[in-house]
Parts: sequence; C-alpha cells; structure tokens
Amino acid sequence: MNIGQASEASGVSAKMIRYYEQIGLITPAARTGNNYRTYGEQDVHNLRFIKRSRTLGFSLEETETLLKLWQDKTRESSAVKDIALAHIDDLERKIAEMKAMVKTLSHLAHCCGGDHRPDCPILDDLAGINASVAQK
Repeated sequence: MNIGQASEASGVSAKMIRYYEQIGLITPAARTGNNYRTYGEQDVHNLRFIKRSRTLGFSLEETETLLKLWQDKTRESSAVKDIALAHIDDLERKIAEMKAMVKTLSHLAHCCGGDHRPDCPILDDLAGINASVAQK
C-alpha cells in the first residue's frame, strides 16, 4: 500500500509517517521503481502502536523503547510495566501542577474586577507584582 493508504489504515498522517522514518522510529519504507513508498501490514501495525502510545502521552523516546519491547518476543513484561508506572507518576505530577494552575488562575480571576478600570491582579501576578505593592 502507498503512504496515503497506510495513513488511512493506521490513523497516522502521511507527514508524521515521513517524520517517524526520518528520525528512525520506524524503518524507512520500501520503494517502488518510481520511488513511491510502499507499506505492508506490519508497518501499519507499528504505526497504530505508535499512534496509541503517543495518544497515551508517551514521549517519542518512550514510544521507541515500547515499540522495541513489543517487537522483542523474549522481553520481560516487567520492563514494560516499569515504563508505564514511571509514565503514570509523570502524568500524576502534571495533573497536580495543572490543578495548582487552575486554583491560582481561579483566585486571580475572582480578584479581578473585570470592569473598565485598568487595575488587574491577573496581569500584576504575571508581571510579578505583589498585590500589596500594587495597592501602595
């Protein structure tokens, strides 16, 4: 199948397929006599694997490691679990950081009059101006 068909079958854009080839995440496709890329079913499976991994938030490096582990039938599942658990820890840390951002921004939005006056605690905070200093 050509790159368009592989893209449709895998859900990965042709641009990303080319990029994954360029960075070595996937093996460059075989070429026809007129230099068109051709892909087989295993290539599509690999692309689907990559898409799912990326959808779950794994980095390109983690995705590459997971892809190699998936292809290695002698692997130990503990290696895969370790990567997944580390990723969960990272996601939980990011969630906590985002919740803190929501809390801070909610407080600042609550404190902002949102009226015709130029005073704005949101902008003051972004500029690093302490609210008590701004009132002096």
